[in-house]
Amino acid sequence: MKFVAPLAVRHYECDSYGHVNHAVFVNYLEHARMQFLQAAGYDYAGLVAAGFFTVIAHLDIAYRAPAFAGDSLEIDTESVATRRASGTFRQTIRRGDTVIAAAEVHWCVVDRTGRPARPPAQFDLRRLVS
Repeated sequence: MKFVAPLAVRHYECDSYGHVNHAVFVNYLEHARMQFLQAAGYDYAGLVAAGFFTVIAHLDIAYRAPAFAGDSLEIDTESVATRRASGTFRQTIRRGDTVIAAAEVHWCVVDRTGRPARPPAQFDLRRLVS
């Protein structure tokens, strides 16, 4: 499954150079991943209520071009590898045909103590792979 999330750059997300600060892209990626899970029908709120959480284990971002206030961006999100308790999302932030940033996000499931854990079967994340 591939999901595209639209996003408009807000003025307060820009730095003193007038472009989106590099750290803001992490928020954009998180927003798009949560929309992906919602579109896929995944019960993330249920996972949290059951005492499990997804955390980012590794994030690799390649910045390719600046984005500016007022830009209309699209964030492509695709689950490219998923096990029962971990996986990888590939995400691309675009303005039209221009790639602004490309990322691979490796995540895992942890329990309330923060230790890696397999979630109950009803929250198996393997079904998110394209």
